Amino acid sequence: MQARPADRAVRQEARSAVENPQPWRHVAFLCLPGDEAGIDGEACRLAALGERLRLVGRVRLDGRADLLARLAGSGNTAPQSDPDATLCLRAYAAWGDRFTDFIAGDFSFSLWDGGRNRLLSVRDQLGKRPLFHAQSGKTWLISDSLDWIADRLPARALDDYWIADFLAVGFSLEFERTVYRDVRRLAPAHSLSLDGAEASVRRYWHLEVAEPLFLPSAEAYGERFRTLLSLAIADRFPSGRLGVALSGGLDSTTIAACAVETCGARARVVAACESHRALLGSEEDHYAGLVAKRLDIALRVEKAEALVYDPQWRMRSLWHEEPTVYFINAEHYRAYYGELAQWASVWLHGEGPDNALAFDRDAYFRWLWRRGAWGRLAGALLRYAWIKGGEGWAATARRRLRHREPQDAPVAMPPWLSRDLVERCHLVERLRDLGGSGGGVHPWHPRAMASFAHPIWASHFDDFRFLESLAPLVWRHPYLDLRVLTFLLSVPPVPWAWKKRLLRVAMRGRLPDEVVDREKSALPRGPHIAAIRHHGLPDLARSDDLDPYVDVRFLPGGQASDSEIDGAIGPHTLAHWFALRRH
Repeated sequence: MQARPADRAVRQEARSAVENPQPWRHVAFLCLPGDEAGIDGEACRLAALGERLRLVGRVRLDGRADLLARLAGSGNTAPQSDPDATLCLRAYAAWGDRFTDFIAGDFSFSLWDGGRNRLLSVRDQLGKRPLFHAQSGKTWLISDSLDWIADRLPARALDDYWIADFLAVGFSLEFERTVYRDVRRLAPAHSLSLDGAEASVRRYWHLEVAEPLFLPSAEAYGERFRTLLSLAIADRFPSGRLGVALSGGLDSTTIAACAVETCGARARVVAACESHRALLGSEEDHYAGLVAKRLDIALRVEKAEALVYDPQWRMRSLWHEEPTVYFINAEHYRAYYGELAQWASVWLHGEGPDNALAFDRDAYFRWLWRRGAWGRLAGALLRYAWIKGGEGWAATARRRLRHREPQDAPVAMPPWLSRDLVERCHLVERLRDLGGSGGGVHPWHPRAMASFAHPIWASHFDDFRFLESLAPLVWRHPYLDLRVLTFLLSVPPVPWAWKKRLLRVAMRGRLPDEVVDREKSALPRGPHIAAIRHHGLPDLARSDDLDPYVDVRFLPGGQASDSEIDGAIGPHTLAHWFALRRH
């Protein structure tokens, strides 16, 4: 998208262009070739409403029925057949800038208001869809493609802060930075307004949970949870089959069970499980199999050792707009996801409950005490004592008796990281000060709320975007539907966040007891580490690209610790990105 007269070369590269009537000839909306085809809700769409409003972007809305009802209530009845992009225009026409209060889902788009001579670009609340922007002279470039913008800048200088963060922790500590110094990433829940010579960025939404949600019974909590999750799944259901990434844990299996109930046709739900049995002794495939048998759905089990590391990865030419550690296994996932795409075009992922149901016990008890809610505090203490049980209290006693490591240890920089880079980017201070919520501490659910303000989510969604580029499938996240997420964050941490008690109560009788009663079993870090130890990382030579960031003389060898090997993937994949960029 460009905010200037679109030159002929730009128009020719686009499959479709909407140029608004005079006097607004300085705006061009472009969908690049191939972007208009594909899965509904994922393809680039051009929409118009009357002579005044235009929109281009990727829009998949949640809660369409609620939005249609709100529009009708405001005197703006819309046809049921309206695409999501058109509904966004109708919402803007009805409520102006407040329209973002009434839309939710996965989206990034730009909207032209001819009456106000203004371009408004919007990114969804959690940042599941990207949106980038840059200014070159008098030209504004806005796109969900970082490459498209970078290719049109006179210079593509790199952002040392982004690269320093990537090498130190694997992702940028600031939402707005990209690997290019002159290209910015619009932060989640923000809009960019271009009005004449003025440009402004505004945050239009905050994740807020004021009071805990108290319902009359455990059954009421379970029913509300299942209802909201089923609505989220229904909004993400494609016209064909739906895939579920099944780990054997409670989060993903809950999605599978609710998906079957939602569609009412078991043949439309399929599942895939990555088995780490050979690498880590994990039994995820066993529990996934129990669930698939109970739900009567097809299950594919893929051995993780065939996926986690590609010894020939430096020979591959799979590109991503920014460096990513997924270069080391992208070729394997390209083949695997290509096969999954033939089975289902949309796959659901179970990320969310681990964060939303963080067990903020002490903060919740203190909050009840400060409010003088003595009855609720006494009830919460009794419920906690009961659900924890004798075994749980014994485990707590053992932890108390164990030696504790000192907290807040100094940040250690890897020896291969350029000392000059560490100093000029103030990297130690960045790691200490950035990456938190920046919005104060929530009074009774601090860890859960802060986790969703962390910039690691931007990296999480970008990783999925890279994986989606490998094959014609998309990943959707029903637990991150705002209706589901707000509910998960609203339930009292005691008892509902204790070992995800909410999900266990909600799914009792709907999943095998072996899964409902199973303790969470986190995989040891890095199933790829054993493969890297066996095959080794490629040798790195000094280069003009890499030298400002990495001293290759200090990269670890084969006898290094797991954490040292894991950390060394960053400089290796950065060097690979530099090599791809030169060609």
